[in-house]
Amino acid sequence: MEQDDFCWDPLWSSNITWYTTKPDLTQCFQTTVLAWVPTVFLILTVPFQYYGISKLTYKVKGWTRLTLIKLLFLTILAVVTLTELISLWVRRTDQSQAAVPVAEIVASASRLAAFILASACIIIDKLYARTASGVLFMYWLILSIAESIIFASRVRVASLQTSPDKLLLGLRLAHLPLAAVQLLLASYADHTLLGDNYRAFDANACPESTASFPNILMVWWLNRLAYLGWKRPLDQGDLWDTQPRNTAAAVVDPLENNWKRELDKQRRSKAYRPSILKALFRTHLLTLLGSSALRLVANLLLFVAPQIIQLLVGFMEGSNGVKEDTWKGYFYASIMFLAALLGSVCTNYGMQILSRVGMTSKAAIVSIIYRKSLRMTSAARQTTSVGEMVNLMSVDAQRFMDFVGLFDVLWAAPLQIILSLYFLYGIVGYAMFAGVAAIVITIPLNAYGFTKLRIYQDAQMVKKDVRIKLMNEMLNGMKVLKLYAWEEAFEQEVLKIRNEELKLLKTAVRYGALSYVVYCMTPTLIVLATFATYVLMDPANVLTPKTAFGALALINILRMPMSYISPAVTMAVQVSVAEKRISSFLQSDELSEGNVKSLPAGDPVAVSIKNGTFVWNSEDGVCLKNIDLTVKEGQLAVVVGPVGTGKSSLCSAILGLMEKKDGEVFIKERIAYVPQLAWIQNLTVEENILFGKRWIRNVIGRLSRRVPSNRTWTRSPRGDQTEIGERGANLSGGQRQRISLARAAYSEADVYIFDDPLSAVGTLTCKLIDGHLSIVGMVKQKNILFSGKHIFEHVIGPKGMLSGKTRLLVTHGIGFLPQTDQIIVMSNGKVSENGTYKELLARKGVFAEFLLTYLDEEEDEVMKDPTLAAVKEEILQEIGGLDRRMSIISNHSLQRVKDVFRRDSTLPSSSSAPMGKRTKDATGEIELVDLVPSTAGKVPPTAGKLVDKEKFATGRVKLSVYRLYARQMGLVVTAAMIVCFVVFTTLGNVSNVWLSNWAKDYERPDYKGNTEQRNFRLGIYGMFGALQLLFMTGFSVCIVHGRIRASKNLHQGLLYRILRSPISFFDTTPLGRIVNRFSSDISIIDTMVPQNIEFWLFCRLAVVANLVIISISLPPFAGVVIPLGILYYFVQRFYISTSSQLKRLESVSRSPIFSHFQESVAGTGVIIAMKETDRFRATNGHLIDKNNSSLYLNLMAARWISLRLEFLGVIIMFSAALFAVISRDQDWGISSEDVGLALSSALSISPLLNLLIWVTAELEGSIVSVERVQEYSEVPQEADWVDKENRPPSDWPTRGQVDFVGYHTRYRPGLDLVLTDLNSKITSGEKIGIVGRTGAGKSSMALSLFRLIEAASGHILIDDLDIAKIGLQDLRSRITILPQEPVLFTGTLRLNLDPFRKYSDEDLWHALHHSHLKSFVNSLPGGLEHAVVDGGENYSLGQRQLICLARALLRKTKILVLDEATAAIDLQTDDLIQQTIRNEFADCTILTIAHRINTIMDSTRIMVLDQGHIKEFDSPANLLANKSGIFYGLAKTANLLDGISCCLDVGIHLFIIAHCKASSFQRDYSATWRLRLVRCIAARMHAAGVGEHTPILNQRSTTSAHPRDTA
Repeated sequence: MEQDDFCWDPLWSSNITWYTTKPDLTQCFQTTVLAWVPTVFLILTVPFQYYGISKLTYKVKGWTRLTLIKLLFLTILAVVTLTELISLWVRRTDQSQAAVPVAEIVASASRLAAFILASACIIIDKLYARTASGVLFMYWLILSIAESIIFASRVRVASLQTSPDKLLLGLRLAHLPLAAVQLLLASYADHTLLGDNYRAFDANACPESTASFPNILMVWWLNRLAYLGWKRPLDQGDLWDTQPRNTAAAVVDPLENNWKRELDKQRRSKAYRPSILKALFRTHLLTLLGSSALRLVANLLLFVAPQIIQLLVGFMEGSNGVKEDTWKGYFYASIMFLAALLGSVCTNYGMQILSRVGMTSKAAIVSIIYRKSLRMTSAARQTTSVGEMVNLMSVDAQRFMDFVGLFDVLWAAPLQIILSLYFLYGIVGYAMFAGVAAIVITIPLNAYGFTKLRIYQDAQMVKKDVRIKLMNEMLNGMKVLKLYAWEEAFEQEVLKIRNEELKLLKTAVRYGALSYVVYCMTPTLIVLATFATYVLMDPANVLTPKTAFGALALINILRMPMSYISPAVTMAVQVSVAEKRISSFLQSDELSEGNVKSLPAGDPVAVSIKNGTFVWNSEDGVCLKNIDLTVKEGQLAVVVGPVGTGKSSLCSAILGLMEKKDGEVFIKERIAYVPQLAWIQNLTVEENILFGKRWIRNVIGRLSRRVPSNRTWTRSPRGDQTEIGERGANLSGGQRQRISLARAAYSEADVYIFDDPLSAVGTLTCKLIDGHLSIVGMVKQKNILFSGKHIFEHVIGPKGMLSGKTRLLVTHGIGFLPQTDQIIVMSNGKVSENGTYKELLARKGVFAEFLLTYLDEEEDEVMKDPTLAAVKEEILQEIGGLDRRMSIISNHSLQRVKDVFRRDSTLPSSSSAPMGKRTKDATGEIELVDLVPSTAGKVPPTAGKLVDKEKFATGRVKLSVYRLYARQMGLVVTAAMIVCFVVFTTLGNVSNVWLSNWAKDYERPDYKGNTEQRNFRLGIYGMFGALQLLFMTGFSVCIVHGRIRASKNLHQGLLYRILRSPISFFDTTPLGRIVNRFSSDISIIDTMVPQNIEFWLFCRLAVVANLVIISISLPPFAGVVIPLGILYYFVQRFYISTSSQLKRLESVSRSPIFSHFQESVAGTGVIIAMKETDRFRATNGHLIDKNNSSLYLNLMAARWISLRLEFLGVIIMFSAALFAVISRDQDWGISSEDVGLALSSALSISPLLNLLIWVTAELEGSIVSVERVQEYSEVPQEADWVDKENRPPSDWPTRGQVDFVGYHTRYRPGLDLVLTDLNSKITSGEKIGIVGRTGAGKSSMALSLFRLIEAASGHILIDDLDIAKIGLQDLRSRITILPQEPVLFTGTLRLNLDPFRKYSDEDLWHALHHSHLKSFVNSLPGGLEHAVVDGGENYSLGQRQLICLARALLRKTKILVLDEATAAIDLQTDDLIQQTIRNEFADCTILTIAHRINTIMDSTRIMVLDQGHIKEFDSPANLLANKSGIFYGLAKTANLLDGISCCLDVGIHLFIIAHCKASSFQRDYSATWRLRLVRCIAARMHAAGVGEHTPILNQRSTTSAHPRDTA
């Protein structure tokens, strides 16, 4: 077909379109380009429409009003178009009418096809519950613009015709209003499409999810929140939930699948290195491509303005004295306005997409790290500490998010540079290559700087990991640090690491400063090199306004990509470091899912190991070998054996927590696990026990309504809703273990594994209602006394709650063994014997000797029960009679005597205490009585609440925070830094004014060809550049020095305040909050704060300078500045207030993520064993989503303000262009040079305004970290470590006398007194036992002695010196405590014994010898320098306690406090500790807080506490003689009296009498205790008829009359 037949006029005609006073487009252009572009756009974007729909999961039925209206108008459009098409076709075929070109018919057909396609899209959107379509909105917008042009042209043509075809004209003109209506309808979202099912799923849905496309594009949906944030401070309740597509659960699975693909590649090729960054890119590839396409459009539109500036300058100058038509000036200004506006929209929408990708990438990385941490092997955990993992989640994951935000810069910036240079070549020709040379010169400098920066940042991160790891351990063991007065030593250790970190940081920022100077000076260098080369290479080359300001506009554009390249490359360097660290962590060894296989429910076997060999770490060798074990369904199996033989390892192997080298392990599906050290969550008591079993909560809730009000938790007003602190901070060790046991009991498992939990359990009375426990398959019991023995009898044993269930119990309690179905004896990592109780006795092997050593522990029960007595006689006959037994006993004489009285003689709870009265000891202990909350009266909301919500400032960041940072940098440094930058900016703008004056020289005849004038201009311009370099260098030097100083001071101040905070602060503050300060906040202070200060100064001063230049060049513009300034002020007020508050909320909601992570890592064994991994993952995801709800809104707020400020910038640029056109038309006398300078300055205003508000928000957001660090300066502090005016003598205390004088104390302000009116005198060398029911104040008394809690009134005197008047270090370093929980710190064994390095190696080895560790330490590689891993996990619990004993031996003070030091350890370790204490501390004053009463029966005196009062204080004999006394009742409740009077048979009596003079017996027992024992034996023998021995006993009893006689 010929073109004349297709189009009757040309596609383009300059005479019609440009060179005319009434511009128009040709008919061919209208019927082809304008008609086809909308259709082609719709067809090309249909794949994107389909991709968007494929992500939707909701489908609804029914039509909505909006959808019907859209389809109605679309049908009308289609009918109009079809009518037009038929009419045109009739005209084409009817010879009697005027013919029409084919292009008209094709245009109508293309429109009709597009309308049909649009109808299909609307219907599909409705079916898939899509609220709005961006593709359709853009189609209707493009169509409306095209139709408006066609409409104007048709009207103009019709007005010139005498008789136009009215039908055809009407049909053609109808397109515009109908398209406009469709555009209007597409601007609204179809809210009802989502249906009720979506609202039920997300009741607090983010309005973005139901917003229209233009609403999303312009972020209008955020207006309400922005207004609310300006009106009042926001809180978490004001925020919307994270959208389903952005939740952690939705984004982590795709990333994890792509990471598995990376690992698969590594398996196929060992040389391949898996990369989490590649997995991320693969996950978000299409989204990133979409954002890149938008960025490409925006970059291309950016170069419209420089071309328009040249045209406007030419418009002002005219051509050969002829002025262009005025409409062209307005056209230029309009094109500049539309291009800038469209570019802004594209840029910001692309940034919206990238922000979402960055946030979800961070969420996915944090989630995948969390998931990995629950699957890691023990060996992997030893190489990666909890602190290092927290660092990966807090710092490295954040860098991925920051990098994604700058992702497009890595390719867009070079593209902008290339395009700028290309257009620059069009203006200055080959002189452009001088600018290229300037860029090339800077590349090696930048490359060198960034390479060094990466190296030193990598090294700095290693140091940071070490510091965070140490801080994490210090915070976990803060109580131990304070008790030992080790804070200063560890403070110096942290500061030493921090100084090394800062040294590396300082070197890194120096190289960063080099790059920053190069980046700031590069545009100036390019301008100077380009213009110098241009004017020098040819005398005919003269700077004209068109040349100078066209080039300057391009070079100003060049500034932006070069300004972004520096942070983008820096971030790329940082993310490469983070990528390697995270990828390496994710490749750590995992627990194999095949370690344990499940047995079916009906299988008669519950646990089975066949030829199993297990290791903790492949490098350490085999831990368990040749294990063959079978436990049948419903059996009670007990694992026994000496310390270190592999009992706990066997439990771990069964649970799949060890690496299986050989064999097979089978177990039933549902498992309950109670570890040796109880794991407690920072939740309520109920939540800890129920452990996610929501259905049990409902049952208990129904039962609680039928329970009388007295069935409550006696000491907590909120009952089972009482909150437990982190790591069970407000519970004793026994209470933690009871909750751990209760959690297992409520789990309804098939198999229960108990790893020696009974050793730490005291007595706990639980009043259980009939049927309460039976709801989970437990027997009905009342008033169960939960001591170790009673827990066994009523919970674990054959008649207990769990009878019928399979139970595997690790224990040192020999009295339980006869009641078991199977006994497994461990020896050197093997099962040495396995069988029933009688079978093992009959073998007369290791178990028989092990049992006889502890046989008399249950002698009282044997004597009472004839059946058991008969069994005992049978046992003795089996192993060879009494002679055999006596020979064994003689080898263990001391052990026998001790074990006679070693029973579950623990202290009962204070059940007699008034139910309504709230009492706590120093650790805020609570007492468990029932799982039913109190209903007796109203309970204050804060009662029982231990951890408060994290506090944060509201509103804008106060100026005092900025002043604080300036003071930390140094006021002189700050002032010098500001002066240098002000001068630098001023010089830059003065050089532009100088350039404008230079451009005027071409108009002066006397300057034409004047090389001297040219050289003068060039020289001065070069001088400005040199001065800029000088002052920028000065600024960089100042900020490098200042930022390091500020980082050092702020960290040091934070550390100082934290270490001097009272212990109550750590009990009520989650460690995640504190760790967050030392990791994330300090990292932000180190890097982001100074970087944001640099950019804020740059943008602030540049905006002011550009506005001044525009106002001077175009005076009328000054009238626009004031209203725009007011508008800018209010918009930024809205944004800054909202953004700052969102940033604070994001910081606050970040801490629980780390707290939950640390908690989860500590309880990994329980989580995996009880199959709760999915629930904990979901909790982690929920916390991430809560954090992301504020983070996402903050990111969107940045887009909200960016659009509005860029629009202001566009208005400024449009106003300057408009005033320039008007000035020429009205002859205001403004020159083309002034217009060029004003427009080139206005061109940079828009990005500068955007950068300014962005960097202002970033600065406020980052300075919040300074505010958060400063917040802890208000934490209450302990007394001074050293009081120089009241220092005790160097040898104090010399006697060890302790006096309590009217002493009162409470745990925290606002709580009740825990000790009331204590008055006692403890003389030198006394051995004092302290007993009392739970909550009586025992631990409070010990903490008071160390001043971990201060006196409310009264005094404590040590050697007549009031301890309140001396420094805490002087006090705590002069007395010694052996705590219940042994805490070790990462480092060396020497560090854990002597952190101050005060003692010689000889002293250390002497202490290790007496703590029975010398041979063990000698066997370690490195000896004293042997590494202690995180938490001392490479040592057993007993070994850790012996190390703590060695610490006490090193200090050897006159006062020793034993705070239930042997409560949670096995009997053998207990014996070693007790023996060493009696030998090495014989002349010291010893205060023993009793867990087992038998351990204090040899005390000089026993102090009985009750509800904070001293009720009794006398010798054991006198207290036992008072049958109405509290101590007598405690001893009787603990079965101690029966043990004393009835546990010895005649054979043992004879043995003791025969060995009564033995030195070991006399050394280990005081005379008072020997007297009591001998009298007991005499009474027992007299009752047995052995009267001939009585005189001997009487004679022995008279040898030691004095209570402290040690003969």
